[in-house]
Amino acid sequence: QVQLVESGGGLVQAGGSLRLSCAASGRTFSSYAMGWFRQAPGKEREFVATINWNGAATYYADSVKGRFTISRDNAKNMVYLQMNSLKPEDTAIYSCARAGGPQLAPRPANYMYWGQGTQVTVSS
Repeated sequence: QVQLVESGGGLVQAGGSLRLSCAASGRTFSSYAMGWFRQAPGKEREFVATINWNGAATYYADSVKGRFTISRDNAKNMVYLQMNSLKPEDTAIYSCARAGGPQLAPRPANYMYWGQGTQVTVSS
């Protein structure tokens, strides 16, 4: 069974930065793409970023492109989301997820396992 545990959320002022981490269990972590999604109150889950199995390819939502960076460390079974220049509209619960295959996966339907999420709140 795969378990994903996020950390690093919190309260930050607009323009600030946060780094989210996601720890994954399982020996096959390096075989799968990973992704970050977010969900704000009253809104649907939104794709944020995805990274392929070896970290060589990434893809971002337009809303975060140039501000957020996804990365992974396969030796540690970790995936990260560096968030810079944060805006109040970035406020949401951020969740990491493991895809069903090795390539980039921008849709929730591509993912089989999800973490519980970590709250990010950006004040104006």
